[in-house]
Order: sequence, then structure tokens, then C-alpha cells
Amino acid sequence: MELGMALPTSGSLASKTNILRVAREAEQLGYAALWTYERLLRPLAPLMPGADGKLQRIPEDYRLTYEPIETLSFVAAVTERIKLGTSIVDALFHPPVVLARRFATLDQFSEGRVIAGLGQGWMPQEFATANVPLKRRGAGLDEVVEAMRACWGPDPVEYAGRFYEIEASEVNPKPVQPHLPIIIGAATPAGQARAARIADGVNPNAFSYEQLTEAARTFRDTARENGRDPATLTVTARANVPITADPLGDARPFLGGSPTEIAEDLKRLEGTGVDHVLFYNLAPDGIDSHLRLIAELKSLAG
Repeated sequence: MELGMALPTSGSLASKTNILRVAREAEQLGYAALWTYERLLRPLAPLMPGADGKLQRIPEDYRLTYEPIETLSFVAAVTERIKLGTSIVDALFHPPVVLARRFATLDQFSEGRVIAGLGQGWMPQEFATANVPLKRRGAGLDEVVEAMRACWGPDPVEYAGRFYEIEASEVNPKPVQPHLPIIIGAATPAGQARAARIADGVNPNAFSYEQLTEAARTFRDTARENGRDPATLTVTARANVPITADPLGDARPFLGGSPTEIAEDLKRLEGTGVDHVLFYNLAPDGIDSHLRLIAELKSLAG
């Protein structure tokens, strides 16, 4: 199983120096991919239910979030082998031609290391900022993926859909990869089924062993029902949980805790259809602690 590591692109540890340190260390340790994500803004309005049931603002970490593709372009220049992925970019906030060209440019600069992780977004304020209606989710994401793939194909590129249109044109650059992989962030069976129809992989959050393995099973079963070969597709689990120096014991979250505890969870996932686990939370004690812990985790997990 492959392991991936998030770059420190948001929160208190987000900085050019820390991004460089994590990127170089992760590649040296043998991690398979580096990951970033997109957040347009942090609204002042309360949006998420807190422990007391009352709505509160989204986390403080979102106050600063570096742009994902620009960050990965920067990282591409200081790494050589490690893959560069987004988990995720909200596809509906960008014209498909623009997004396709940005990913293709990154693939050129990185010599074919890009994984395009896309999602359809959820925050009403971000949809309003992008001037895109919430009701475009679903069908709109299908069209973005179709239009992006058209842009990556041979010229002339031409696309006509319900929401997007590309008049016959030359659209360049093209990616280095003959088939640049698209994975879809999906938290529901409907989203997993959509990914099985239109994408090269699914990118679910890992809340529990049972939930994650069921998501992988749903994705691969649906792909098979749609005439696709599940063996050619990938399941990339996103673990939004802490890596800690001390064990957390029985109450710990799945794929969270000490490197030894996390390695035990990874062993349980072998043979379940999960191909890649990316770790999104930095260690709570700072960047030096985080680098030590990800080195220990990679050593234990292999």
C-alpha cells in the first residue's frame, strides 16, 4: 500500500520553509505522493455544528490556505520522483479549460507526476463567490471532467455540454502523462458511484475501518457494473487524524495515534481494495516532531 503526506499549506505551520522541508523529507523517506487542497475563503458566518450542537465557524486553520496547484508547481522544482496530488480542488469553481491547462502545465513541469483530485464543493459562500449555483453539483462535475479530458486530448479540442462549451480550438499544453489520472472526492455512495463512472479513482475520507472498506467495495462494484475494470482504478483514503508521539489507546481514531498504532491499522487494510492512504494532519508538537514521526511511520509501514 502506498502512503502519502499532506504539505503544510494551511494553519499555523503553513510556510514556504515548512512546505519545502516536508516535501524533501517525504520524498527521501519513500512516500508515494504529496498532497494539497483548496479553500477559497473562511466565512465569518457560523457553518458547522460544534460539540454543543450550536453552529460555529469552520476551523481556524482555514484562515490561511495556500493555493494548491501553485504550491505543487513550487514543490515540483525541488523534488524528482514523488507524485503531486490535490485532495481536493473544487472543480466547479474553475472554467474547465483553465483548470485543465493548469494541471497540464504542472504535469509538464513535474515530468508526469500529477494526480488531479477533484470535488464538487459544499460551502454556499464559496459557490456564491465563484458565481456558480449550488444546484450545478453532480451534473456540473461530470461535465468538468469530460471537458478537461477533451482539453488533454488531441487538437482541435471541441466540447458542447449543458454548462460548458469549447469552440473547436487548439488547447495547450498537453500533459506528459498519456492519461492524467483524475480522482473524485466522495463521502456518499452516490458520490462513490459517480467516481466509478467518470474517474480513475475515488478519494473518500477515512472515518472508520468499516466505512472505508465499504466505500472501496461500493466504488469497485459500481465500476464493474459500468463495464470498467476495477483493477485499473484506485482508492485513495484521506486520514484527517493526528499522528502523535504517544499511543492514544483504544479511544483513538482510525488511522490516528502513534506510528505503531497507525501501522497496525494500515496492516488491517491490506487486501481491502484501498491502494493509498494520505495523512492530512500535522503532528501537534511542531514541524520537527512531525518530520520525526513521519519517518518512524514510514519505517514501520514499509
